Amino acid sequence: MFVLGLTGGIGCGKSTVSQHLATLGARILDGDRVARDVVQPGELGLQRVVARFGAAMLLPDGQLDRAQLGQLVFADEAARLDLNALLHPLILARLRADVAQARADGVAVCVLDVPLLLEMQLAADCDAVWTVECAPETQIARIVARNGLSPAQAQARVAAQWPGARRKAAATAVLDNDGTLAELHTRIAQLWQHLPH
Repeated sequence: MFVLGLTGGIGCGKSTVSQHLATLGARILDGDRVARDVVQPGELGLQRVVARFGAAMLLPDGQLDRAQLGQLVFADEAARLDLNALLHPLILARLRADVAQARADGVAVCVLDVPLLLEMQLAADCDAVWTVECAPETQIARIVARNGLSPAQAQARVAAQWPGARRKAAATAVLDNDGTLAELHTRIAQLWQHLPH
């Protein structure tokens, strides 16, 4: 099985690439979904978050108040690093189990769609790493429009990730997403044909 790591800056279009890879037959392992799963009620991740940040991080129904936690950790570097230290081992374990399941299922190409793939040292698990990038002003505009954040809040989320130049240097291939959707799909097709599948 070929394991493809897919990363990119927030708002650069990683999900668009992931969705297209799924149509080509890849199994997508969504790091964002796993990150949400490990903080569901009853999960160890949620217990860790409450132990570190308090029960004020919970909604009345016992779910994690993701908006409040996001506001806290993107405004406080130490809090964000604490959160990552608490949750990243759980996310990594779940993703690695999902990769093992994909291999057992006979999947040809498995995509690890993980925003912090490089930061979490997950590239070592991959046969290749693609990063999706776009101009910083495009990135900020997309985050503001999609997430309803202020430009300053959007910038804080961008700053919490590796800079694009560092991702590009660590990646096997770069997908530039400043053009049209058709251009992006053409680039994906070019890269896809070189993968063993």
